[in-house]
Order: sequence, then structure tokens, then C-alpha cells
Amino acid sequence: MRMRLLVVLALAASLLSGCGYNQIQINDEAVNAAWSEVLNQYKRRADLIPNLVSVVQGYASHEKEVLTRVTEARANVAGLKATPELINDPAAFAKFQKAQSDLGGALARLLVVSENYPNLKADANFRDLQAQVEGTENRITVARNRYIKTVQEYNISVRTFPNSLTASVMGWKIKANFTVDDEKAISTPPAIKFNAPPAAPDAPAPAAPGAPGYS
Repeated sequence: MRMRLLVVLALAASLLSGCGYNQIQINDEAVNAAWSEVLNQYKRRADLIPNLVSVVQGYASHEKEVLTRVTEARANVAGLKATPELINDPAAFAKFQKAQSDLGGALARLLVVSENYPNLKADANFRDLQAQVEGTENRITVARNRYIKTVQEYNISVRTFPNSLTASVMGWKIKANFTVDDEKAISTPPAIKFNAPPAAPDAPAPAAPGAPGYS
């Protein structure tokens, strides 16, 4: 009886492995881990922003528009619930990505404005915060790239045969992935204009015989 049970379990494990069930589970866990790291880096950036805004405001209080945009963009990000289910909802994922992109753009403008204030650039706290923000942006890029790769592997595993049969039965669908922020602009072909070359200036008429310069 015990031997029969072991045989049945071994057969079940073999079937699960052959239909891709185990591999899909492995890939799904990898996606969750990569997503957690993306959120971790985004949170780190959001945590740095209030201190950065405070320091910049001390030297450039009249840059209200830039400061307000950063604060509002951060509030929009904080208002989104980055739950694990988010990566299974393309619409919610796109909204999350846009909010993070807006925050990144507002933060970049803030750092550009700071270049106009020598005293601010010389502030030790600002330099430290700027270095932390720049380092975090690099880590965000790395985390996003890792997530993109793991989602690609997962999506391939649920779309290829015979795994696709298992995914269909279990209701597993492809997951949303990051896209290039300015994808529409990149996909738009550049306008090429073939302008006519400027007309050459008229050559001076030859001097008449006897006129000055005639030889």
C-alpha cells in the first residue's frame, strides 16, 4: 500500500513537472521577488524627497511651481496601493508606472533648478541628498530591468505549449511589464524634410569694354 502511494505521488510529480506547473510557480515567485525590490527602491526615493524639498526651499523658496510639482507627484504615488495584485492588472500597473514616471520627471526638474543656486549646491546636506537620489535612481533602473527580465520569463512560461494548457486551466495570465516612458514619442518616426538648397547668388555681369575693371 505504501509503495503504491509512493508510485502515485511520483507519477503526480512527474505530470506536474511535465505540464510546466512547477516552472510556472518558480517563475511567479521570481516575479514577486523582483517586484518587491522595485517597490523598495521607489519607496527609498519617495522617502528622500521631503528632505530634499526642504533643503532646496531654504535657498530657492520662490521656485514654488517646481517644489509644488514634486510634492504633488509624491502624493500621487503615495496614494496608489502597490499590492501584489497590481502586477496582474495591466490598467492599474500602467497607472502606477505613470505616477512613478511623473515623480521622476518632477524630481529631475528640481535637481536642474538647483544648478542655478551656487549656495545651494555648496550645502553639504543638499550634496548628500543629491548623491542619495542619484544612487537610488540607478538602483531603480537595475531593479526595473531585473523585473522586466523575470516577467518576460514568466510570460513565456505561461504562453508556450504545453505550459499554456496548465496556465489556462489554472487561470494564470501574463503579467504587466514596464515600458519605455516615452514609448509613443520613440515610436513616432522623425519628420524628414528635404528642403531645397538656397539659391546661389547671381554672378556679377561682366564689365563692359572700357568700364573700370575691364581687362
